[in-house]
Amino acid sequence: MRQSHPPLRSYGRLKTRTIKPRQAALMETLLPALRPPSGAFDPRALMPGAAGVWLEIGFGGGEHMAAQAGLHPDTLVLGAEPFQNGVASALRHIDEAGLTNVRVLDGDVRELMARLPDASLDRVFVLFPDPWPKTRHHKRRILQADSVADLARLLKPGGRLRFASDVAHYVDWALALVLANPAFRWTAVQASDWRAPPADHITTRYEEKRLGDCAPVFLDFLRGQPAVL
Repeated sequence: MRQSHPPLRSYGRLKTRTIKPRQAALMETLLPALRPPSGAFDPRALMPGAAGVWLEIGFGGGEHMAAQAGLHPDTLVLGAEPFQNGVASALRHIDEAGLTNVRVLDGDVRELMARLPDASLDRVFVLFPDPWPKTRHHKRRILQADSVADLARLLKPGGRLRFASDVAHYVDWALALVLANPAFRWTAVQASDWRAPPADHITTRYEEKRLGDCAPVFLDFLRGQPAVL
């Protein structure tokens, strides 16, 4: 049995402002149809014949998630976000684009990850997560040794993990944590590989605000073959 997790601790409240009427209606009508099943499940059963399964952890307002789903209609895109305002925004993007290849968990991604089978994901995105800058709060960052181990379990050999942040300490933290897991290899060979947005990156309004202390950094990792015992 996989370990259960304490409730997710996050900045402020899970709802920071009143949700607009149209988005509130989508929370009632569309969200129930997009939530992943409760209990363990195989994501490919949600979209038979999918070319791949991607996961975005903490999708914010859903701009990147919806845009990637629109560009890759043959791929199932899973997303998890605990903030109600972000979920409501994502639902608007999904509804306006008429997307049918997105599933949304309005909650703790760790609970979703625990329900997925091994080697069930092709790509994972962790883009501009809450940095929890104070040292005593670092334990609340979404990337920890155990969550990296979970991602190693979930990604197929050859699968890819992308982390992006504009907080220098979090970039260093993420790079050290991921590389400490032998399942992952950093794909960068030159500075432009982490300084320039990847060709398939979708820039969001949040990213454009540049709220961090450095220019955005993009770290792409490759999931290697499992060790032979």
